[in-house]
Parts: sequence; C-alpha cells; structure tokens
Amino acid sequence: MNRDLSLLRALQLASPSLPVGAYAYSQGLEWAVAAGWVVDEEGLKRWLEDQLSHTIAGVDLPILARLYCAAQAGDDKAMVSWSRELIALRETRELVADDCARGRALARLLRDLGNQTAVDWVERPDVPFAAMLSVAAVDWGVPLPTIAQVYAWSWLENQVLAGIKLVPLGQVCGQRLLRDSADRIAAACEDGLARGDDQIGGMLPIVALASSLHETQYTRLFRS
Repeated sequence: MNRDLSLLRALQLASPSLPVGAYAYSQGLEWAVAAGWVVDEEGLKRWLEDQLSHTIAGVDLPILARLYCAAQAGDDKAMVSWSRELIALRETRELVADDCARGRALARLLRDLGNQTAVDWVERPDVPFAAMLSVAAVDWGVPLPTIAQVYAWSWLENQVLAGIKLVPLGQVCGQRLLRDSADRIAAACEDGLARGDDQIGGMLPIVALASSLHETQYTRLFRS
C-alpha cells in the first residue's frame, strides 16, 4: 500500500470542513444574483469561469506559487511581501476582509496543530489565505501543483455552494457545474503557475462592482 500521505493532506485542506469560515462569503455573487446578473445555471457557470480565467489564474495562483517557494525557503520577508501584494490586488474592502479572515483562521488552526511558522502570523492583519495554505502545504509535504489545484477547487466549490443557495439551483446542478469546470481548473493552474512576476494581474470590473455594492446591500446571507 502506498503510504504517501500528501494526497490525503491535500484533501484535508480542500475539504469544506476546514474551519476557516469560507461558507460565509460569496465574493459579490450575492449582489450579482439580487441584481439579476446571474439568474440560472448557465449564468453562474459564466460568472465562475471568468473568475477562474482572469482572477484565480492571473492573481491568486501565481502569488500562491511564490508564497509556497518562500515558505519552503523559510523566507519570512518574501512571505510578507507577497502576502501584501496579494491583499493590495483585492479590489474592495469586503474582498480584503474575506481573504484575511480566512487566512487568520487557518493560521490559528495550524498553530493549534503544532505548526510553529503559523504562530507569528496569527496576530498579523495582512495574512491572506494563500499564505497560510502555502505554509500548511510545505509542512505537510503537498507539492505545489497539487496545492494550486486545492486552492482553485476550494474557491470553486464554495462559490458553487453559494450559487445554488442564492439563485437558487439544485444539488444536481451544483455537481454538474463542479464536474464541468474541472478542465477550467486544470487550465487555470497551468496558466497561473507559468506566469512570471511581470505577468501577475487580472481585472474583472463587474465582480469588483458587485462586491462594492454588496457592502451596502440591505438584506443578505453572506459577509461578502
């Protein structure tokens, strides 16, 4: 029997049971549904695929790769620098709060599981989720290509779960979206991990607008 635990560790990090509160955030999707921008399965699919291609591949995954390398090297200065870069590229207050709340939650979890690197990050205000996911991946021996897929999959799964509640859509629809988006995740990871420093960046004004408007949305289920 293969006793390589890296896959099981990756599945643990990808699990919705990971106690970081990801279920509480829609990242602007709640406003998009309320405004009639996303009204059915096809609309949700386009909304998610655009973000995978532009934001996840263009911003999150390239910086995740650099955070992973910094964690491997024990380079705290680089970790802080790339963390701040990622936060600076978040376009709204809610998106910053979302990312940092999940990052701090994962830092606390890793600290409680005995990871010493995470201890110094628990009280920091600028700790994105990708930074702590990188720390966990390095500590648990999860390869970079795998943790990139974990990051993209976790984001997609949480967004699909939000979408099927908000539109609303059925569970079968949600599973179909996850199945059909697998190739998009693979492409996003390939693109994101291949980008140089000067190629990092991505912009989706409609998502930024939805996130901004969600800050004053009167009735809402999600924190972003």
